[in-house]
Amino acid sequence: MQSSFNLELPIALGSDHAGFEYKEKLISFLEEKGLRFIDHGAHSTNSVDYPDFAHPVAKDVTVGRAAFGVLICGSGNGVAITANKHDNIRAALCWGEELAQLARLHNDANILCIPARFVSEELAEKMLAVFMTTAFEGGRHQNRVNKIGCH
Repeated sequence: MQSSFNLELPIALGSDHAGFEYKEKLISFLEEKGLRFIDHGAHSTNSVDYPDFAHPVAKDVTVGRAAFGVLICGSGNGVAITANKHDNIRAALCWGEELAQLARLHNDANILCIPARFVSEELAEKMLAVFMTTAFEGGRHQNRVNKIGCH
C-alpha cells in the first residue's frame, strides 16, 4: 500500500467508548499492513470523555511524532472539533470513501475522524485506506489551506 504520508512515523489513534471497537479493528488493519501506531485509547467500552483521547492524537500530529491521526467517536463531531483546536491540524469528519479522498486531495487533512455510530467497520477501514493513500493535490487548494489558520 503506497501512502501519501511518511510512514516511517507511526499513526496516532484515539477513540472514546463508542469508537473503541472500531479503533481495535483499524489497529488490526494497520498491523496486517506492517504499519506502526500509537494507541492513545480508549481501552474499553466504559464511558469516557473524547477530548482526553483527541488532544494527544492532535498533539502527536502537530509535533511530528505521528504521520497522521485517526479519531473515532459516536458522531465523529466531538473528536473533530477538539482536534481542530490545535494549530496546523486539519481534522476531517468523513462518512464515505469519497469524502476521505476529498479531505486529502483538497484540504490536506491530517486527521481522519470517523463517526462509529453511522458507518460500518468495513467502511471505516476503506476510508482509512483511501485517506492514507491519497496525496494532497496542492495547486489552487494550497492557497486555501494556507488561509485556514487564525494567526
